[in-house]
Parts: sequence; C-alpha cells; structure tokens
Amino acid sequence: MSGTGRLVGQLGPRTQRVVYGEPTGAALHQELSLTARIDRAHLVMLAESGLIDKATAAVLLRCIGELEAAGFAPLAGRPAPRGLYLMYEQYLAERLGADVGGVLHTARSRNDLKATATALRLRDRLLDLIEDALRLLGVLLARARAHRDVLMPSYTHHQAAMPVTYGYYLLGVAEAVARDVDALRGAAAGLASCPLGAGAVAGTDLRIAPQRTARLLGFATPARHAADAVASRDTALRALAAATGLAVTLSRVAGDLQLWSTAEFGLIWFPDRLVGSSSAMPQKRNAFLLEHLLAKPAHAVGAWTAMVTAMAGAPFSNTIEVGTEAVAALWPGLQAVHDAVQLAQVVVLGARPVPDRMRERIRDGFTTATAIANRLVRDGIPFRTAHRMVGAAVRQAVEAGTTDLAPFGLSDWLTDVDTEPAAVVAAQRYGGGPGAFEEAFRPALAEWAALRAWCGDRRADARHADQELRGAVALLAGIDSPEEGP
Repeated sequence: MSGTGRLVGQLGPRTQRVVYGEPTGAALHQELSLTARIDRAHLVMLAESGLIDKATAAVLLRCIGELEAAGFAPLAGRPAPRGLYLMYEQYLAERLGADVGGVLHTARSRNDLKATATALRLRDRLLDLIEDALRLLGVLLARARAHRDVLMPSYTHHQAAMPVTYGYYLLGVAEAVARDVDALRGAAAGLASCPLGAGAVAGTDLRIAPQRTARLLGFATPARHAADAVASRDTALRALAAATGLAVTLSRVAGDLQLWSTAEFGLIWFPDRLVGSSSAMPQKRNAFLLEHLLAKPAHAVGAWTAMVTAMAGAPFSNTIEVGTEAVAALWPGLQAVHDAVQLAQVVVLGARPVPDRMRERIRDGFTTATAIANRLVRDGIPFRTAHRMVGAAVRQAVEAGTTDLAPFGLSDWLTDVDTEPAAVVAAQRYGGGPGAFEEAFRPALAEWAALRAWCGDRRADARHADQELRGAVALLAGIDSPEEGP
C-alpha cells in the first residue's frame, strides 16, 4: 500500500532522514510503545462504543501485543516515508488485511495521537524528575538538621557578613528547591486532560467516548476543546521553564560550594571519590562535579529558548513547528535538569563542613559587628550612629592587627554582651534568622512530606489506569496486555 489516495509521490531518502530522522532500535521502541499503549485504549473504546466489532478489535489487540512483545523488531529497517506511525499502521494492514488493520485509525488523527503520546511521555518524565528532586530535598533537610549547630559566616558580595550555621544555609536552599518542585507540580497539572478524541483539529461526528480513553490512559478528563488539544504545548513549555528554574537554583549552590571548597576559603571539604586530580599537576584536588552542575542550566535555558522560539508566530492549530520541532527540544532540556538533580544529590551528601575554619572566618571577618551595633541601638543610639561607631572600631582593630573591638570606643557597651558567635546566632531569631531554625524546619519538612504524598498518588493513579486497561484488553481479546506505565 503506497500513497494516500490523494497523493502518490513521496519524499526522497535524504529528505526523509531530515524530517523523520533515522531512529535507533531504542528510539523506535520508545515511540511505538507509547503508540501501542494509546492504541489499546482506543481499540477498547471503539469496540465498547460499537464503532468497530469486538472480533476485529481482538485481532488487532493480539497483533499489537505480539509486536510489542518482540520489541517491535519486525518493524526494524522497514521504510517509513511518512513517519513511524504510518509505517507501523501499514505493517498491521499488511499482516491482518485492510479490513482489520484499516480500522485502527477510526475517529482519530496523528494530531491527537501525537499530542497524547507527548502528554504521556511528559507525565512520566516529570514524575521521574520530581521524585529525584524530592530525594534531593530530603538530603538537604537531613543535612540541615545534622549541621544546624555548625557555625559559619554567611556571605554577601563574597565577603563575610553575619554568623549563621551550615544547617541554616542548607535549609535556605531546601526552601528554594521546594518551590521549584512545587512549580513542577503546578506544570504537571496541565497534563490532567487527554487530547485523544480531538482528532485532526475539530473532534469527530462519530459517537466516541473520549472519557473512556482518558480514564484508561490515566488522565482525569478528556480535552474540552479539540483545537486547543492539538494546537497547544504550553504545558510542556511551562514544565521546562519550571525545570530550568530548579537547575538555576542548583547551579547557584554549586557556585557557593565551589568557592567554599577552595584552599583559600577552606570551609568545605569533599572526599576523594568526589574530586579529580590533574593530568599534569600532582597536587591538585579539583571539585569537577560542581563545574558540571554549574553548567547544566545552559542546556535547559537553550532548550527552553528553542521551544519558545519555534512556537512563536506559529498558527494556533496543529503545526509541525509546535508539535514536532519545539517538542524535540523538550526532552534533552529535561534530561539536563534531571542530571543536575542527581549530581546535586551526590555533592550535597558528600560535602563536609570544616568547623574550625568556619569559626576562624567568623572571627576574622568581624561578623558579629551588626549584633554589636544592634546592642547600641537597644541603648537608644540611632542605628546610623551605631553603624559608624562600630565601623570605625573595625577599621582601628584591623590596623592594630586584632579582632577585639572593645578597646576602640566600645568597651562601655560590651561589658554585658555575649559576642560569642553561638550566642549571636541564637539571638537572631526574628525575620527568619538562624535562631529560629526549628520554626522554619518544621513546615519545610511538612511540605516535603506533602509533595511526596502527591507524587505517590500520581504514581498510584497511573498504576490503577494501567491495571484497568490490561483488564479491558484481556476481557476483549482474551489475552493479557504487556505490563505498562511507570
């Protein structure tokens, strides 16, 4: 069978490669596994709706099951002048006859099929990414609790600022990562509706039951609007934007750890398994994993830019710019972020604070100066005046080669003040400071648990849908469908 009835010509081999690529066996299996999954739900619905007879549906379901069980090997090397799906459909028609293979595409288009396959793949990829991001969040919270009393200087403009703890720093990172994960969850909400049933662009006049296919594929509802269902990939764009935000957060953490682990700072130490040596300089310990983590946002930002640029100006209907070219950038972009999350798990777990060096930098950086100025404020001195007095004392202490500020005009105010860093940190309990660690940690832990529960519920929903689909296929065709889903 060649041509479409209307058309009899086809693309040349080189142009076919440009447009459809040359999929590897793994890529062919990935795409057609999603197609087969959608086909089973579609055939069940068509048979239950009376649009095709059940015997025909059963024959098709058995053939699709055999093809998938063989890893789609019978399709390897077959010509695909109009893409994998039509090659796959042609194989079914050749093997089963046009009267059987030709009914598979009833009340359906490649447009809603492709949109549904993209949604299924994105749903699984987002859940995988969110689960790994939640593992990272768990690591951050565990390390934050373990190091809540390890004193260190905070830094602004790469200069020692105020005393905090390493656990407090990690808790702050956890708060940011939790928001990034919540943004991913928000993007995933756009995957609640199933495009299957939208057809080419305007639905169909055949009495289908799109709510049935939606349920069998694990979606909450069918699409409300057919043109929107096939035209839009805004959910994918939002998902990549949210993932990019997560990669940026992790890159900033990598920048801190890279600086703090240098010999010049010496605040963080990495074990040998997480560093590399130089090929030429035997003394080197290079924290090279951090450099990968620093660079990962470039891939995500590039992918998002490619997606949004491909979409911009495209007509609001099914278009190759949106459904194919833009979506092609999505998967490597998400993979780069997933790689960043897994790298971050390793480096956060492996990073070890160096408490003695941290305390030394607290002292030498005069990080308790703000607390001393605030002590003067409590005695009625205007803050700006107190700021100048303490600043002048710091200047004089530096010139004198000491870190003791009392001899430089502050002795009267420091007699009853505990300027030890631990006491200063404990007093910084307002406005979200480190002295209120527990007040921030408890809700952060609860939010992490809620996100994990949401993720578990989505996995359970997908499993239940797969079980229902397998049951419907077995009832209709008298066979057990291959294991599906996550």
